[in-house]
Amino acid sequence: MKIFNWTNIRLLLMIGSVLFLFSFTSNRNSHRKLTKSEVVFVGVNTLFIEKETVNKLLIENNQNASSIEKDKLDLNKLERILNSNDMIEKSDVFVSIDGVLKAVVKQKTPIARVINGNESFYVDYEGGKMPLSSNFAARVPLVSGEINKKNSGEFTQLCRVIYDDDFLKKNIIAIQIMPNGNLKMFNRNYNYQIEFGSLEDVSQKFKDYKAFFQKAVVDSTLYKYKKIDLRFTKQVVCTK
Repeated sequence: MKIFNWTNIRLLLMIGSVLFLFSFTSNRNSHRKLTKSEVVFVGVNTLFIEKETVNKLLIENNQNASSIEKDKLDLNKLERILNSNDMIEKSDVFVSIDGVLKAVVKQKTPIARVINGNESFYVDYEGGKMPLSSNFAARVPLVSGEINKKNSGEFTQLCRVIYDDDFLKKNIIAIQIMPNGNLKMFNRNYNYQIEFGSLEDVSQKFKDYKAFFQKAVVDSTLYKYKKIDLRFTKQVVCTK
């Protein structure tokens, strides 16, 4: 029995040719230069950092993308550079089939703006510190007072509840953190202040406030109040 016949030889030659062509193509492709770079923003918050800024971070030493070879790219390093930016939550960097260096970027989501002395910054949705942007100002509650390690987690959760609720997001414009840790809040369209109290029972307090507000709007009595007190369980105490 012949181990090597013309059929087997032809098969081996074909496999060898395919492997050679694949290796040659891969090697040639890796040495090709990029055609351009492209930044794509995803999500609802896309105004805090410009595409040009991200592109400069993406292209090291501010080179033109067309001067960079594919095999010289470290995509993981580029992602780390982008993710280290204070405005960026997450990025995905890759090279498309047609040689375009692409960065898909999700910007951070600010949920409050803190003003403490001469310092001012955003708190993002994950509870991180986010600098103000020269491109855009977020419409979020202004916070005065101290946010520390003890109250930062609970305070972030409070701001998430406000941000995720259409009614609260439109109506709560400011939060004051008192020295004892209690909160005061201020409404966009009315002059009363809201005595919110501690960061306990947040969901119930907002539920009570929304129920009160809906009734008071119908009765046209909101303009009469100076203070709305939510510190008591399942009740709202109003002061004229």
